[in-house]
Amino acid sequence: MKIEEIREWVVPIRSDMRNAYIQFSAMTVSVVALVTDVMRRGRPVIGYGFNSNGRYAPHGLLHDRFLRRLQEASETSVLNDEQDNFDPQRVWNILMTGEKPGGHGERSVAVGVLDMAVWDAVAKIEDKPLYQMLADRYRCGEAEDKVFVYAAGGYYAPGKSLTALQEEMRRYLDSGYSVVKMKIGGASLEEDLQRIEAVLEIVGDGQALAVDANGRFDLDTALAYATALEPLGLFWYEEAGDPLDFELQKVLCRRYPHAMATGENLFSVQDATNLIRYAGLRPERDFLQFDCSLSYGLVEYLRILSMLEAHGWSRRRLIPHGGHQLSLNIAAGLGLGGNESYPGVFEPFGGWADDHPVVGGYVTLPDAPGIGFETNTGLKRLMANLMA
Repeated sequence: MKIEEIREWVVPIRSDMRNAYIQFSAMTVSVVALVTDVMRRGRPVIGYGFNSNGRYAPHGLLHDRFLRRLQEASETSVLNDEQDNFDPQRVWNILMTGEKPGGHGERSVAVGVLDMAVWDAVAKIEDKPLYQMLADRYRCGEAEDKVFVYAAGGYYAPGKSLTALQEEMRRYLDSGYSVVKMKIGGASLEEDLQRIEAVLEIVGDGQALAVDANGRFDLDTALAYATALEPLGLFWYEEAGDPLDFELQKVLCRRYPHAMATGENLFSVQDATNLIRYAGLRPERDFLQFDCSLSYGLVEYLRILSMLEAHGWSRRRLIPHGGHQLSLNIAAGLGLGGNESYPGVFEPFGGWADDHPVVGGYVTLPDAPGIGFETNTGLKRLMANLMA
């Protein structure tokens, strides 16, 4: 059993939408195919991985360091004790050989891309959906039969009117979502409040709407928004300030009585630990959004889960960023609180299985080996074209 080949492609997103910080016209994604010599149903097992939106393709890091290390590793060093499958932890250790502690920026994205491909391959070799494999390994076989998902949208775009924003949110509700999210911080407080009120006219209840500032605000601005948002009783107020400004988050948690959400831009168990120690987050109220695709992969995410439980956090307070099927499998297999979703945005990377629609704010997962990428027509087509 061995890895025969590893391929990597850079795929553009090409969108004119923006959040409070960035515009997505030049955003790219790294897609990796890990080709093995294991045969299933007459074909070699291929594990696929890619990075979440919001971070550029880590092409240089992959080729300069991480792909080379994996390609140079001995065949047996990446296998489990039984020598009948690959071992994600041992692969991870090889990828991180020679890396110093700290520096958890884009490096963690490159490792996360490869880690996703490894888990996809491992589950395909076991001939199980990844969520069931995770439930068998870590949860006595108990997987969730459906996962809560919310629709993330409401981006700024040239010429996008309040009516267009309302129509977008109505489409999400008509598609089966019960909670939607919109961007704030890319306009004035007055304009953002107009946008929020327009969306509330469609969704009807503050608990059906979350807002996301993408780390845009200083403390004074974050507090001004908090004061304006408080009467609305929103589902959550997300990432008001810089993700590493734990003092800002702590002050905000003291002043804002409703749910906050953060964590998508923290990429290691150590950064996650510091967030829990110093940011004043409330385990009974707030939500954590760590994205395994951006933070060294599922191997590191399992460490984050252990740390959180040691600090008294329930897994139900985790709703990962990214809107991809890996996090959906993790949510179902490990019992998280839900997952982000990008209906019609960042396609094909953000879609679910074709025949598993969102119903009442929840989605079910296919009984397909691996992460399930091949059950999504857009992803299947993309990956087939890249392998051609």
